[in-house]
Amino acid sequence: MIFSTTYTTILATTALVLLTLSSTPNTVVEAHSWADCIDWKFNKSGGKQNWTDKGGRCTGYARRFPLGKAFGSLDSADPSRHYQQAGNPNTALPCSDHKHGKDVGSDETRANPPSKAYGGKYGRMTVTTVGDTLCVRWPAKNHAEKNEDNTVVQINLSKNKDGKDPTQQQLLKNTIALLPYKNCNPNSNSDRRACGGCFKVPVRAQGTYLLQWRWMLNKGEWYTSCADIQIGGGGNVSGPVSNLVSTIVGKSKKGKGKKGKGRH
Repeated sequence: MIFSTTYTTILATTALVLLTLSSTPNTVVEAHSWADCIDWKFNKSGGKQNWTDKGGRCTGYARRFPLGKAFGSLDSADPSRHYQQAGNPNTALPCSDHKHGKDVGSDETRANPPSKAYGGKYGRMTVTTVGDTLCVRWPAKNHAEKNEDNTVVQINLSKNKDGKDPTQQQLLKNTIALLPYKNCNPNSNSDRRACGGCFKVPVRAQGTYLLQWRWMLNKGEWYTSCADIQIGGGGNVSGPVSNLVSTIVGKSKKGKGKKGKGRH
């Protein structure tokens, strides 16, 4: 039958196109980013920072971050790590509960106690002190190209109260660092390019805090990752936190690239 032959031809052509796309090395797939490591330690001090697995190791992770996965691979499995806030970004759910959001992400709700979200199949919790340097890492996910804006990553830090995470409004009142998104290592694979930034732990009372990594791809389009960090007592920060943030923002503006379209 002519219909049967035509239908078979269409199926064969479609399969060939899909096979070609999946096997073409230069095919770019746009994706969204997240933080995998909250406390990255470099193998060498000084010089060019190396955010790849060859350049250091992670000693503190985001909530319920699965171990043993290739860097930047958690796009659609385990489940996906990218959580896009829904509604008003100033009042949206700060951490994914795997139920809400334009992209629901994986479960990053607070455990009771918080330490239960770490260890075993998940990465360890970050333990630090005032004045210590924390370095946070994330995959570029094709958004660190020359035609992309050098957008800014917010690092928000607020203490847990009454066994609950702080609200997004509370977190926005406690922005401790602004990091340039495109601070990445060169890599032929623009999706898996390793990026990151460092900041000093500000003066805070001893206790468990929520650290939020928050990044805006397009206007009003925010993605977040959450982590619990235990801050010990003592220590001093070199200069006010406000000076630290201003310095980072200044560097970010100087490194801003040509305006490009934020893509999905």
